[in-house]
Amino acid sequence: MNTRIHQLHQPLPSFTGKQSTKNKSVSFQDVLETTKQLNVSKHARQRLEDRNIHISDTKWKQISSKMADARSKGVTDSLVVMNDATLVVSTKNNTVVTAMSREDASSHIFTNINGTIVMGD
Repeated sequence: MNTRIHQLHQPLPSFTGKQSTKNKSVSFQDVLETTKQLNVSKHARQRLEDRNIHISDTKWKQISSKMADARSKGVTDSLVVMNDATLVVSTKNNTVVTAMSREDASSHIFTNINGTIVMGD
């Protein structure tokens, strides 16, 4: 894997007020959900770098979307399982807490989570 670590460079789409509400009703909660930016903790950034884990901007956006879905179902802390990496995230704080490769994750027991997000390709 010689790909650089991708960071979420652009904030997630935010509500601009220019969307037509004639065809689609937008709740205040919807506005809040779309303005939350995914944060990656310093610890998680270091783990991503140390473990040579590369996540594309597109995948970061998918992770953020799934975290919002999990949050809406009452999940506060979750394990995100991807093909080549596993992340521990706080959906409550919209933050990636730590990261590990799938090989590293296979020998760990994860505690203090109340949900799991399985990502496909």
